[in-house]
Amino acid sequence: MTQSSEKSNHFEVCDRDLSSETLDRYLQADAIAIDTETMGLIPQRDRLCLVQLCDPIGYVTAIRIEKGQQEAPRLKQLLENTNIIKIFHYARFDVGQFKYNFAIETTPIFCTKVASKLARTYTGSHGLKALVQELEGVELDKSSQSSDWGNSQNLSEAQLSYAANDVRYLIPLRQQLITMLQREERWEIAQKCMNVILLLVELDLMYYKDIFEH
Repeated sequence: MTQSSEKSNHFEVCDRDLSSETLDRYLQADAIAIDTETMGLIPQRDRLCLVQLCDPIGYVTAIRIEKGQQEAPRLKQLLENTNIIKIFHYARFDVGQFKYNFAIETTPIFCTKVASKLARTYTGSHGLKALVQELEGVELDKSSQSSDWGNSQNLSEAQLSYAANDVRYLIPLRQQLITMLQREERWEIAQKCMNVILLLVELDLMYYKDIFEH
């Protein structure tokens, strides 16, 4: 497995997988924020290009995924560690990418989008940008969201900045959302929702849709 990395101001870029040193760093955390960048929304068609991670002190790593890559053993070790909460915004998509591409069973999971829908019933805006703006007072630049992530060896500074910001705020967002859920007596139902995400992912990858509808 080839590895290379670039570090600058608590930001690291790796090829194919985490380095052993970075894995050890993240294994010390009680929670890790995670996001992915892909070529589209269908795992069976649109390949995974980038995986971003952030720990509670703000150390961000971006892993460039090679076309055709079928394993990332250190990432798998981290995502399957049951002692570390994995925080996503719309976990269903990212967890599906990991399961489809690398046979990773991500657990345990916290989804800020699910938590927002349960806690922030006064609004219909549950995207990451709206959530960060309200709870953190920061306006995210989403201009690189719809861009070509397939050329991962030549990502622009704007793309890397966008990718990093998608994970930097997830850990503090989780804490604020848990506080809201507990205040509104919805924390127990939120935990039950998080526990079914892996099942929904499995159904998604089997092309099942709306099986709980009439």
